[in-house]
Amino acid sequence: MTNIAGNDDTQMLILTLVFAIASLLHGISGLGVTLVTTTALASMYPLPHAIVLVIFPSLLLNTMTWLAGGERSVWQNFIYYGRRYWLLALTSLLGSILGAQLLLWINSAYILLMLAAVIGFYVTSSVLGKQIRLPDTKPVLIVVGFSAGVIGGSTNAMSTMLMMYLLSASDDKNTIAKVGNMCYFLGKVAQIIVLREPIMALTGTEWQLIAILSVVSVTALLVGIRLRRYLPHARFRQLILVIITLLGIRVGWQGITAIL
Repeated sequence: MTNIAGNDDTQMLILTLVFAIASLLHGISGLGVTLVTTTALASMYPLPHAIVLVIFPSLLLNTMTWLAGGERSVWQNFIYYGRRYWLLALTSLLGSILGAQLLLWINSAYILLMLAAVIGFYVTSSVLGKQIRLPDTKPVLIVVGFSAGVIGGSTNAMSTMLMMYLLSASDDKNTIAKVGNMCYFLGKVAQIIVLREPIMALTGTEWQLIAILSVVSVTALLVGIRLRRYLPHARFRQLILVIITLLGIRVGWQGITAIL
């Protein structure tokens, strides 16, 4: 596997800043730290390498959001949401396995274009303030869960499709957040299983970097959550949308030039 960060202090600083800023803004606004970091790194490294680098910090944040907080204990959260949304979790897991396999099977340029398209849809719907709601039926659940998993496994953009179903299935923001992060967590597990060879090929320096990025992400997220009550999070949501748009244009251009 190509060295992701190597011994370049400048690269390490850039990566740390990307994760810190994305996690801080996520804590303030609630928007996707995984999508921001993946898109940023995909403009710096081959997409499979960017996915590998993001897996473990994202897994940690998803686990915290899924199991911690709320009125229930960690174990009660696991049982409660797992029992009620097991089919969505299962289909998203299976889709994530296929999505992660696509990283190994097809030209990354096409996945970059898919990532850019998903970002375009995400930003457009956010700017227009329109939330697409899907029927809360079992066939729709299966299709959405699997499709969201494929998108998430290959691009880390699962939330863009998953939210369309969850907004229809529940009006409880806490439930939407918990179930969403349960599916994101399983998506990361799928990526770890499928991408185990490139993960095992990581050097000690790269594992050290991943550990640093994980600590930075958690710390910045907690700081952002604390700041949320004092700062206008709507402005920060707009800032993230601008950042994602610029990054989406960049990765889309990368995909186009790679194909041409």
